Amino acid sequence: MELPRTNELGYFSIRLESIGGLGANLAGKMLAEAGALGSGFNGVNFSSYGSEKKGSPVKSFVLFSDNEIEIRSHSPIEEPDVIGVFHEALFKTTPVLSGLQTDGIVLINSSKSIEQLSQFIDLSQGKIAIIDAHSIALKEKTRVNTAMLGALFRICDFLDPDDLLQTIRKTFEKKYPELVDANIKTFNRGYQEVKIHTVKNSITAQKGSFTRERSELGYLTQEIGGVISTQGNSLLRDLASSRQGFIPALEKESCINCAACDAVCPDFCFVWEERINKRGKKRMLLTGIDYQYCKGCLKCVEACPSNALRKVKESDQTISESQDRITFPLIKGE
Repeated sequence: MELPRTNELGYFSIRLESIGGLGANLAGKMLAEAGALGSGFNGVNFSSYGSEKKGSPVKSFVLFSDNEIEIRSHSPIEEPDVIGVFHEALFKTTPVLSGLQTDGIVLINSSKSIEQLSQFIDLSQGKIAIIDAHSIALKEKTRVNTAMLGALFRICDFLDPDDLLQTIRKTFEKKYPELVDANIKTFNRGYQEVKIHTVKNSITAQKGSFTRERSELGYLTQEIGGVISTQGNSLLRDLASSRQGFIPALEKESCINCAACDAVCPDFCFVWEERINKRGKKRMLLTGIDYQYCKGCLKCVEACPSNALRKVKESDQTISESQDRITFPLIKGE
C-alpha cells in the first residue's frame, strides 16, 4: 500500500470536524491505530477540544507517512487532504473546509443531496462524499463515529477496512462486548452506503487558503462591554450546532405523567398543564417538549420508565420558528 499523495513533510493528513458526543476523538484514534498497526504506515492522532461535554467543538487530527519518514509534527492540521464533517450544522458556525488541498475530499454526515449541500459548500474541484451516519447509528443503536469511519475507509482506499474491523473488536470487546457486532455492522454500512461525487468546474482550482479563526473573547477583540452575541442561540431558536442530531420524541399514549423526565432535564424543557384526568380529577399532565431550550442530551429518554420518550433523528422540519412554544408532534407509534 502507498499513500496517494503527501505534503512537503511527507505526510498525508486528515482533519475531523465535530462536536462533543459524536465520537470524533475516538474515531481519530481508531483510524490512526488501524493505519499504523494494520497497514504498516507511520501514524499519529491528536485532538483539540475545550471542556469535555456534549455540544462543544472538537477537532481530531490524523497523520500518515511511509515507514522511512518519521512523524514529528503534533500541530493542528491546517491544510488537510481529507476533511470529515460529523455534523452539517458546523457549516453555520465554523470554517470547516478551511485549507482543504486542491482535489481534496470532504466527507459530510448528512441526509441531504449534493444539490442541497452545494449552497454552503464551495469547491472548485475535488470530491464530496455524503453518508447519513445519524440514520445508520439510530438504526443500529450505535454512535455516529463508526459509520463515519466506514465512509472514511471507503474514501481512503489505501487503508484496509479489515484492519479497522480488528481495531473495533479490540476497542470494544473487553469493556463493551455487546457492542462489537453492532459497531461492525455500522462500519460496514458506512463503507457501503457512502455516496461519492466528483466536482469539476471550468474555473482553475486553487488550493483553499487556511484562515485561522479570530478569537472573539480576547481583550482586543471582544465586543464592547463584553457582550456575548450568541448566548446559546435560544433567542434564535437554533440549537442545531450544539445538539448531536438526535432529540427526544414524546408518545403521549404511553406517558404515565410520572415526571421522571422533568426531574432529570437540565433545561426544564417539558411543558406541563393542569387538566382533568380520566378519573375526573385535576392533575398536572405532560403536553409536550419545548425544543427552544432542548439541547438533545437524551437524559429523559434514559429515565422514562414507560418508553413514552424515544430517541429520534432531528430534521429541518422538526422545529417551526413560527411557534411561540416549539414542540415535537406527538408520535402515535409505528
